[in-house]
Amino acid sequence: MRSSKRLPVACSLLSIAALALSACAQSDDAGGDSDALRIGYVLPETGGIAFLGPGMIGAVKLATAEINDAGGVLGSDVVLTGGDEGEGDGSVATQTVDRLLNTDTVSAVIGAAGSGISLKIIDKIVTAGVVQCAPSNTSPTFTDYDDDGYYFRAAASDELLAPVFAQLIVDDGGKRVAVVGRADDYAQRLGDLTVQEVEKAGADASDPILYDPTAQDFDAEIRKIVSYKPDAMVLIAFDETSTILRGLIEAGYGPQDIPIYVGTGSKKTDLAEQVEPGNKAAVEGLRGVNPAATSQAAFLDKLRGEVPDLSATQFTGEAYDCVTTVALAAQQAESTDPQKIRDNMVSVTEGGTKCTTFADCKKLIDEGEDIDYDGVSGPIDLADNGDPTKATYEQWEFQSDGSIKTLNTVNAG
Repeated sequence: MRSSKRLPVACSLLSIAALALSACAQSDDAGGDSDALRIGYVLPETGGIAFLGPGMIGAVKLATAEINDAGGVLGSDVVLTGGDEGEGDGSVATQTVDRLLNTDTVSAVIGAAGSGISLKIIDKIVTAGVVQCAPSNTSPTFTDYDDDGYYFRAAASDELLAPVFAQLIVDDGGKRVAVVGRADDYAQRLGDLTVQEVEKAGADASDPILYDPTAQDFDAEIRKIVSYKPDAMVLIAFDETSTILRGLIEAGYGPQDIPIYVGTGSKKTDLAEQVEPGNKAAVEGLRGVNPAATSQAAFLDKLRGEVPDLSATQFTGEAYDCVTTVALAAQQAESTDPQKIRDNMVSVTEGGTKCTTFADCKKLIDEGEDIDYDGVSGPIDLADNGDPTKATYEQWEFQSDGSIKTLNTVNAG
């Protein structure tokens, strides 16, 4: 079990005691209070979901600032550090994690944002005996993952999302649905689940048509879609959404030809401009489903103070809640030891007195109360496997002026 207060190797070299003492002092000065809770993040600064990074990183920083304004954890300010998750083979994320675990000696890691990237780094974090809280991993793969209890997530599994997705499609009249997505764990699993749920609801669905997100074009996949002759389509994409939509529009299968439904990775306020510059109506009618924060307006006002040019708000509430839940677990455990934080993550989110801010929850903990933290993303209620047991989803649609309108919210779980 790795201690959260581990000192650099140089500090243990007794043969050069004076040098070691000096190095230890410099390490504490650079890192702040040696007893402080240290939290690291691995979130997207580059890659296909980099547009999500500013909001999620801003939310992590906002949560940390509010925790410290409320007196910190166990009398010390939380120390925050982090880096990029990148994409692809996970090499960027792995380098970030190595630094967080071995140099910054964090007790918890927030991230990664992408399910596929988290699968690249989870074993390294678990082996180090460090808590991981992912704001946006929705792949069902993590539900039964062998993580020794160290992995948690603030976004519910797609097992809850897929029925909401499918019901919206069928209610809109979809009878022959093409399902298209990235060839990664997230899209493959959500695609399979969506096919199952669409068919349960009485419609037909194609086997998921998967594509390489790094491809130069998606002509082959668009030909498969056209040959299927769908009357509705599900597109599970990220940064490549605009390129695929342009191809679909040229083929006569754009969002103004048939209903197209997308996930969180396609909800971008500048999507119309990316598809067809100067035409704000280019994606009119495109619909989507994503997790919805119940305290969104007030939270986003504060977040924009941290990120003035905020353009993507997806999973920002969940990122904030990951940090706050870790801090409350440490406060309740009276320790920054990752194992003790792990053992308190579930209990601070269910079964006790309701509280909605770190300051209020901390006060209850200090008074000996059992707490139930409900965050800005809504009730969390973590199960023993680290999964949220409830979720609230927003159904939304692009308007003719390029804006996004909320159509409905649906509770699941």
